[in-house]
Amino acid sequence: MRNWWKSMEKSFNMAFVSNYINHHQIPFCNAMNRLLQGNFLFIQTEPMEEQRIQMGWHEEERPEYVRCYYEETEFCRKQILDCDVVLFGGTDDESYITERLESGRPVVRVSERLYKTGQWKAVSPRGLRKKYHDHTRYRKGPVYLLCAGAYVPSDFHIVRAYPGKMYCWGYFPETKRYDIEQLLSGKGYDENGTAHLLWAARMIDWKHPELAIETARFLREKGLAFRLDMIGDGALKEQMEALAQRYGLGDQVAFLGYQPPEAVRRHMEKADIFLFTSDRQEGWGAVANEAMNSGCALVADHMIGAVPYLIQDGENGMIYRDGKAEALFGCVEKLVRNRELCRSLGRKAYRTIAEVWNAENAAERLMALIGSVVAPGLGTVGATGEDGAGGVKRNIADFHGSAPCAPCDPARVISERYRKRI
Repeated sequence: MRNWWKSMEKSFNMAFVSNYINHHQIPFCNAMNRLLQGNFLFIQTEPMEEQRIQMGWHEEERPEYVRCYYEETEFCRKQILDCDVVLFGGTDDESYITERLESGRPVVRVSERLYKTGQWKAVSPRGLRKKYHDHTRYRKGPVYLLCAGAYVPSDFHIVRAYPGKMYCWGYFPETKRYDIEQLLSGKGYDENGTAHLLWAARMIDWKHPELAIETARFLREKGLAFRLDMIGDGALKEQMEALAQRYGLGDQVAFLGYQPPEAVRRHMEKADIFLFTSDRQEGWGAVANEAMNSGCALVADHMIGAVPYLIQDGENGMIYRDGKAEALFGCVEKLVRNRELCRSLGRKAYRTIAEVWNAENAAERLMALIGSVVAPGLGTVGATGEDGAGGVKRNIADFHGSAPCAPCDPARVISERYRKRI
């Protein structure tokens, strides 16, 4: 199939407007810049927060396609208004795209959840007025939504925004390519059968580091051989260290403190099982992509935004119901006792990222979506046939592998209630 944007009478160009560039966005932006042969801009609206810089999210050297609104305001404003398609996400300030929205030109929003702490907040009259102003009033316009998390459609459905115009999306950190069998052979389960567990996040309340330590206590009481590494710092670190000491887990649980992203990936490459214990406030959770890419068997809370899009329960990972610690313990026990199952999940998890949920595939599928749905009139290709919208639509419905869905699939409204397979 010929790529429609390569057969246009003029160059197709796109701008991605967001708060700041970071290591989770760069792989996707690089892929878009390659596809569009340089006709791509990332417009950064603000400097990165100091807290993120301290976490290792510092800007090393800005990619050539990054322009800063606060440094080149008039240039960036004109680009946002005039480019063929704008991606807009990661900023609460609507003024950057107000002029474009009023002009009726295509906008593709990228959004996490509206109601991370509870959909009950939708009853707020003030909040509903803002949601109407920012979203609902454009329900019939050329405005589309990339849902960075499986529960995003449910939130936007409440405010009656983007009906039939919501699509699966996420974050796309660097995808590493491995010989998967060699990677798996270098993981834990040493000659004593010791499984290697890993937890990595900020040690704050909604990341629930205590669940990792409670899991370790459970495994020790079962007499199972394991070790748990906990990476991260935060307000709860001292409390977690005290809890592990109280349970007598000093020989089996290690607190490694803050580690830069590249070091975290090295730990993932050695780990058998990754514990992802955040609750509903985890809008996406790019650590899931990274752990799966590293061949880990992921055990994750069902309310994490990435989980229903990335994990087929029992196939390429395990899902436990939010708030049910016993279910978490049971999943981990099953994997510690069954090395082959752990390896099988890790192998399929790797395929999910390497073949489906990666930046290159996301960029290709986004361009297919734009060509068939968002802005089909921009190209010179026909409406049907091999090179037309019909061909592009067939491309969007392609191979998912072990993943429940793929980037740019139509996004279904799913319940927050746990189901075995979502």
